[in-house]
Amino acid sequence: MSAPVVHVIGAGVAGLAAAVRLTGAGARVSLIEGAPQAGGRCRSFPDARLGRVLDNGTHLLLSGNQRVRAYLDTIGAADALVGPPRARLDFFDARTKARWTLAPNPGLLPWWILDPARRIPGTRARDYLEALRLLTAAPDATVAQALRPGTALYERLWAPLCVAVLNTAPEEACARLLAPVLRETFGRGEAACRPRVARESLSATFIDPALAWLTARGGTVRLGCRVDALDLEGGRVRALRLAGGDPVPVGAADRVVLAVPAWVAGRLVPGLRVPTRHHPIVNLHFRLDRAPEAADERVPLGLLGGVAEWAFVRGDVLSVTISAARALDGADSDTVATGVWAELREALPSVARGPCPAFRLIREHRATLAQTPVQEQSRPARFTEFANLFLAGDWTATGLPATIEGAIRSGEAAGDAALH
Repeated sequence: MSAPVVHVIGAGVAGLAAAVRLTGAGARVSLIEGAPQAGGRCRSFPDARLGRVLDNGTHLLLSGNQRVRAYLDTIGAADALVGPPRARLDFFDARTKARWTLAPNPGLLPWWILDPARRIPGTRARDYLEALRLLTAAPDATVAQALRPGTALYERLWAPLCVAVLNTAPEEACARLLAPVLRETFGRGEAACRPRVARESLSATFIDPALAWLTARGGTVRLGCRVDALDLEGGRVRALRLAGGDPVPVGAADRVVLAVPAWVAGRLVPGLRVPTRHHPIVNLHFRLDRAPEAADERVPLGLLGGVAEWAFVRGDVLSVTISAARALDGADSDTVATGVWAELREALPSVARGPCPAFRLIREHRATLAQTPVQEQSRPARFTEFANLFLAGDWTATGLPATIEGAIRSGEAAGDAALH
């Protein structure tokens, strides 16, 4: 008699994290992905126009993302994230032309806020105590309601941080979702705040090593194999209905981890409550005439007062992220790129030189759920009413925003649930 199987549906970061956790615990895993490639919203692809491998979206992580580090260590990709040896986030405000660096000190006590030279311009030490309001915010409070709009700290830190992390404007973003990010990064001192980006690409960091790790340990991976329906009967999943293929029976001891986008899960599981609002992210990739040589030209740069929000350099590609980008729906790509390039020439004059170069604009229309108080309350737990069906994804109730860290935690939690 064959051993029970855990069917993991979806090979994004959450599904891969679930499969890795299950395989590491000795389970027999079958990973099924409807797209021809794994990765979901965390993938890379060769772009013919730029002649480079590009990421679908640029992700800035921090060294305090503990499960990210553990996941990469497990799959043998511990060195795939790179960044400065000390916590440092540079900012440029296009409105005032001001530049500053946020550099927390080592240790848990944030004495750096007592030093005017290390604080954000225009802020006082006591202003930073406002972070406590996030930790005690009501479930229905927004970031703007918990903090103080109009202050220098709000405009230069809280608001851009909120948009970057929650992909939602602070006027509607859930305050309780920003609180754990502060607690797990800035709340743990400099060692937890070091910015990290993929050395080569998202796929080379999070996806390809995981697939290789799984197959080397006997896991099966099926790409381009879409699950169209689940046979649900008697409080259990009985079979997986594949597009254009024979049903896959789910035995009495088998388990199913559903790690697909929220709208797909809502279709596959009747009656399942899932988030229904989503926000877009726009990413721009520009091909530079040369790769920057100076280390300070490669540090992620936060941009205020314009369209662009974060700029990253990898090799000779300068990438820009624009979160909560509903205002760009329907906008002409050339117009957006030309305007952003003008902002970059001012913010990074030694890197963004001359006329707008060749670029690639990528719109992820449903990049994350709209992380509002109402949508936060609609995120389901990993358990379902079906005894052998478990949920994974950054849209589930992780207690964290919809980030790579949240996706990995959700996958591991679903994997643990399927083991018991």
